[in-house]
Amino acid sequence: MDYNATTPVDQEVLNVMIPYFRERFGNAASKHHYGNVAGAAVELSRKQISNLINCSTKEIVFTSGATESNNLALKGVVESHFKKNINIVTTEIEHSSILDVCKSLNAFGVTIKYVKPDEYGFVAPEDIEEAIDDNTILVSVMTANNEIGTIQPIPEIGLICRKKNVLFHTDAVQAFGKIPLDVEKYKIDLMSITAHKIYGPKGTGALYVRNKINIAEQINGGGHERGLRSGTLNTPCIVGFGKASELAGTRMNSDFQKEIVQRDILIENLLRRIPFTYLNGGKEKRLPNNVNISFEGVESSVLISQLNNIAISSGSACSSATLQPSHVLKAIGKPDSLIKSAIRIGIGRETTDDDVKFVIEKVVEAVKRLKE
Repeated sequence: MDYNATTPVDQEVLNVMIPYFRERFGNAASKHHYGNVAGAAVELSRKQISNLINCSTKEIVFTSGATESNNLALKGVVESHFKKNINIVTTEIEHSSILDVCKSLNAFGVTIKYVKPDEYGFVAPEDIEEAIDDNTILVSVMTANNEIGTIQPIPEIGLICRKKNVLFHTDAVQAFGKIPLDVEKYKIDLMSITAHKIYGPKGTGALYVRNKINIAEQINGGGHERGLRSGTLNTPCIVGFGKASELAGTRMNSDFQKEIVQRDILIENLLRRIPFTYLNGGKEKRLPNNVNISFEGVESSVLISQLNNIAISSGSACSSATLQPSHVLKAIGKPDSLIKSAIRIGIGRETTDDDVKFVIEKVVEAVKRLKE
C-alpha cells in the first residue's frame, strides 16, 4: 500500500526488457547492426512516452530518473540564462529534488521565491503571477504532490508563464500515467517524469524539453541526447519505460476508476471509524491513488511498526530517510501533533478490494490499541 513510493515492474514491461540485456545488447550510439537495433528500440520508447504527453519524440531527453531531470531543468535553465538578479518562482511543497536544487542555486546568487499553498495544498495561479517579475527566468510547480496528492492548476499557471514570457517547468512524476497531461495545451516548457512510478524499472526517467528551449548540459562527455545529457543510454530500462508508458495510456481510465473508488472507501472508513482523524489535502482534485491521513495522538512511526505486514509510509520515500517532519504538511499549516501522526497510503494497479478491507481493519485495530 505504498505505490506512491514505487511500483512493481509490470510483467509485460519485463518481457520486452529482457532481450536487451543479452541478445540485443548493442550501444544505442553505435553505428552498426547491434547499435542500430538498440537505437531503434530507444526511438520507439521515445515515441511511446511522447504519445502520453502530446509532444515530439525529439523533445524527450532520457535521464537516470526524475531527480536528475529536475536538476537538469533548473540548473540547465539558470546556467543558460545566467545574469545578475535573476530569480526562480516555486512553491513551499515541492519535492526535495526541487527544493534542494533551489537552495544550491541560491548559494550561487539566484533568488528563490516560494509561493505558499492554501490549507489543502493548492497553489493559487494569481499568487504565482504576483511572484513573477522582470527578473524571473523560470517557474517550477509540481503537477501533483507526492505526499498529499493535490493536483495543481497547471493549465492556468502555464498560460500565465507563457503570457509573461517565463519558462515553465513541472515535476509531473506522481501525475504522469495517472491523469491526462498535454504539454502543448498546458503551455509546459519542461516536464520531469520517471518510469518506476508507472510499473516500469527504477533508475530511468526523462525530461521533456520544448523544442528551441535553451538549457545547459549538466553531465558532460559525448554529447548524447541532443547534447543535453551525455552518457551511454540504459537501453533495457528505456525500453521498459516506453512499454510502461504505452500500458499507462491504455489502462489510465480503468486504473483511475478502480483506484478512486478504493481511495474513497479508505478515506470514508478511516475518518468515520476512528475519532480525531483528519484528511490531509483536498478531497477533490486529488490523485486517484493517494490517501494521507493524520490520527491525532498516534505517532506515525509507531503505527507503521505495528502494521508490519502492510507497507505504508509516513510521507515521501525520498525524504523519510532524513527523519524530518513533513515540510508539505507544515506548509499547509498542520500542527506538529498532526504532522507527526500522518501516514500515506498509496493504492496501485494490483490493489484488490480485499486488500483495502484488510488494511482498514488492521489500521483501525492498531490505532485504537495504541490510543488505549
